Amino acid sequence: MAHPAVAAALARLGDLDAGPRLWARDASLWSADATVQASIRRRLGWLPAPAAMRERLGELAAFAASVRRDGVTDVVLLGMGGSSLAAEVLAATFEAAPGRPRLTVLDTTDPGAIHAALERLALPRTLVLVASKSGTTAEMLALYRLFRAELAGRVAHPGAHFVAITDPGTPLERLARDDGFRHAFLNDPEIGGRFSALSLFGLVPGALIGVDLPALLDDAVSMATRCRGVAPLRENPGVRLGAILGGLAEAGRDKVTLVLSEPLRAFGAWLEQLLTESTGKQGKGLVVIHEEPPGPPAVYGDDRVFVAIALGEDPGLEAAVAPLEAAGQPIVRLTLGSRLDLGGEFFRWEMATAIAGAVLGVNPFDEPNVAQAKTATGAALDAFLDAGRLPEVAADGAADVARALATAKPGDYVALLAYLTPTPAAAAALQRLRVRVRDGTRLATTAGWGPRYLHSTGQLHKGGPNTPILLVLTARDRHELAIPGEGYGFSTLKLAQALGDLTTLRAAGRRAFWLPLGEAPETALEALAADLARRLG
Repeated sequence: MAHPAVAAALARLGDLDAGPRLWARDASLWSADATVQASIRRRLGWLPAPAAMRERLGELAAFAASVRRDGVTDVVLLGMGGSSLAAEVLAATFEAAPGRPRLTVLDTTDPGAIHAALERLALPRTLVLVASKSGTTAEMLALYRLFRAELAGRVAHPGAHFVAITDPGTPLERLARDDGFRHAFLNDPEIGGRFSALSLFGLVPGALIGVDLPALLDDAVSMATRCRGVAPLRENPGVRLGAILGGLAEAGRDKVTLVLSEPLRAFGAWLEQLLTESTGKQGKGLVVIHEEPPGPPAVYGDDRVFVAIALGEDPGLEAAVAPLEAAGQPIVRLTLGSRLDLGGEFFRWEMATAIAGAVLGVNPFDEPNVAQAKTATGAALDAFLDAGRLPEVAADGAADVARALATAKPGDYVALLAYLTPTPAAAAALQRLRVRVRDGTRLATTAGWGPRYLHSTGQLHKGGPNTPILLVLTARDRHELAIPGEGYGFSTLKLAQALGDLTTLRAAGRRAFWLPLGEAPETALEALAADLARRLG
């Protein structure tokens, strides 16, 4: 891409000798602090992962075969963020092979979504993957307790239906041993969650649904080899992409707007976590715009860079981006020859993210603000246990949001944070609201389901630039669903997470608004969109 900011970033990376230093695990590329450097060195296990995981292909194939022999028809993965997103990409991109179980990713505390999954599954023929790097993820533990209780009433040996994926020495490893899990896969502890696609977190579920893991890893190894090249730097695919993203962000184009071939659509959610959680700190960060409906050139500001990722020839995708390019918007084009080329793309983007962090001057391997919302959620739940209700928090209305939108500046964006049951109708209503806001303001828009987004874009919202206008959207759940062993249910937990994040965002000086939508959220979203359109003229 011929852009002065990209050329400057490449020149700076060349002066830093960034490529060789990254492969040498020289943590001074990102920080001069010795303690931070030591932490970074413990997070670079993703570099050799593609080649290292080849050695475990036999083990994974044998495990998948044993699951098939036992008549398992469904696999459910309980996990959040980096423990679930790569598996979700593989499940959406590669349908389960004949004779293989279907994979469902459950990364929610919404009682409606959980109940629907339980209703669909034949639990005696279901294998449950319990995935968490730390082994302490709150959502994972609550879901485990529920599934354990459900299975205990239906099968003789419930523990045999569970498999853990975690780091060595975590509470989840101990839980797997104490509760008689079928197996515990222990991942390389030097691979951070969002960089773990090509580790056991992605490959165990991939093996179960029949993804061609040898071919996927071959493509990843090939890309890693290309990303190790040093001369000329602009031909290193990972370094070049990182220079483009970092350089354009420094020039004000920090909204990385994804345009994906339909079979690759799920890849965008994985990219969103990787880029935003890695770079969204110290008032900087890449803002990934995923699944925003396409529009004409006039509705986009000068803060965008469009990334078009095609699967083979995709005339529809090209028709979407060509007018934008003609209007002067920068376009990055990547083409996959087959779906298995995702192996290489996982690695390319991990490399690019590390390089973009060096360009932006941030440590891409930590997440310093993520714990804040967890702490606030814990405090809200403690208050519930003491008083029987969650703390009072001031709600907002359409007029408050309209005022914020009317005074927004170029470079701001709008984030819809939806603590709603993720039905097709709710998703469609959110998309229509995004279009109304974008077309009326020229602001970029994002949308995320709560609490899932907390493990993805939550770091950016709090630690990145103070450019988001955040709408926390909640609804009144029709039913509560008990969490075994807790004094509250999933509906209460979900609302505590929403209000905990809202409180944290407001404390950080963010423009954060809480909009309770009542019992008919789809109708309320349509009314909100119409009201905002009227107020904004």
